[in-house]
Amino acid sequence: MAMNLPAAPSAAYTPVGWRLMAGPAFDTGCERLEDHEQRLKRRPAGGPWLIEVIARSGLRGRGGAWFPTARKWSAAAAASQGNAVVVINGSEGEPLSSKDRTLLSLRPHLVLDGAALAAESIGATEVVLYLSRDSRGTNGAVERALEERRRAGLQEAPIKVVRTAHRYIAGESSAVVNRASGGPSKPMFTLQRATEKGVDDRPTLVQNAETMAHVATIARYGSDWFRKLGTAQSPGSTLLTLCGNVRQPGVYEVDLGARLGSVLDAVGGTVTPPAGALVGGYFGTWVAPQALAGLPLDAERLRAEHGGSLGCGIVAVLPRDGCGIVESTRILTYLAAETSGQCGPCVNGLAALSEAMERIASSAPQPGDLERVHRWIGMVRGRGACHHPDGAVGQLAGALSAFSEHLGLHMSGRACPGHDVAGFPPPPPSGDRWR
Repeated sequence: MAMNLPAAPSAAYTPVGWRLMAGPAFDTGCERLEDHEQRLKRRPAGGPWLIEVIARSGLRGRGGAWFPTARKWSAAAAASQGNAVVVINGSEGEPLSSKDRTLLSLRPHLVLDGAALAAESIGATEVVLYLSRDSRGTNGAVERALEERRRAGLQEAPIKVVRTAHRYIAGESSAVVNRASGGPSKPMFTLQRATEKGVDDRPTLVQNAETMAHVATIARYGSDWFRKLGTAQSPGSTLLTLCGNVRQPGVYEVDLGARLGSVLDAVGGTVTPPAGALVGGYFGTWVAPQALAGLPLDAERLRAEHGGSLGCGIVAVLPRDGCGIVESTRILTYLAAETSGQCGPCVNGLAALSEAMERIASSAPQPGDLERVHRWIGMVRGRGACHHPDGAVGQLAGALSAFSEHLGLHMSGRACPGHDVAGFPPPPPSGDRWR
């Protein structure tokens, strides 16, 4: 379908660009609907044409898995009988991530436009906005944006807000579906995809907030515009949360064709020489310090060269005196407490691993601790009912490999200065609610 697209906003094709979060209200708070439509023009109507445009754009979901967006939309459209559901996953249970919260706080209409376009394109009659109760600053901005759209009389699928406990695993796709259907925000044991049987047993499209925002711009400016950033296999930009040992921590929109070193330079560099970094969040990949400057951000090269992924868009940099073994153990202990309690590998395996790693991180290992840790990682991996145990042991295995030389210091019983260094922002305390 041919479209007369409005003129695309200019973009500086540098490692740090501004597509999603640009505009006059960027530094002054939440963008109003009037300013949003003046800046970007009113959105077009969705339809099958948009699925084709998204396919040409090469957009991948920004929630962590980087799954091709058009394939998910096509599956939902094929299953829909005019009663599908669209879910905006804005729960952001990853402790190191701030991108969806920032986007919903500053540019809520961009996300809501994307959801409305999705509903019109797949044949959905309802949109669910899935938020954590503890989202700082997000809830008020979203409520104001929804009221603005109601007052403007926009002809869109109705939007229902569903709130969940702020738990790490509450953002997992089947947990989202379970909570949006009235249950607890725990993963479900099912072989069916949400696009076939999701919320209230209806075909359901689940996308995170950033993905919806990209859809809203692609619908206005087209696939060629989107591909002006990024690479052929990983086109576009992404929102990246930079934290830890960086001079200007925050959320930045970056070109997926950039290398990490150029991004860090563009935002002021690191405070001290880095001791490594965790890329992708708590389920991410540990990278040794010598590899950081040349680290690619696009999905294909990052996987090929480092076996990793940007996940939900996080780079957490360790300070000079920080320790990857200590920080990985802190993360593992948090993830062990965040289990939903539904299977043995997660409940028992992560707890045992956490106890052994706490001894190692404290430079007080018991005989055989490291051998047991390696064996238990193999026993846990791939045996959980969901991906929680896989992600937990994956980041641990990565730390043991990336910091293998430093691991020897811990195993020898010598004190590690990193044990007393606050490397990354601490995770929130684990709660006891699942709704």
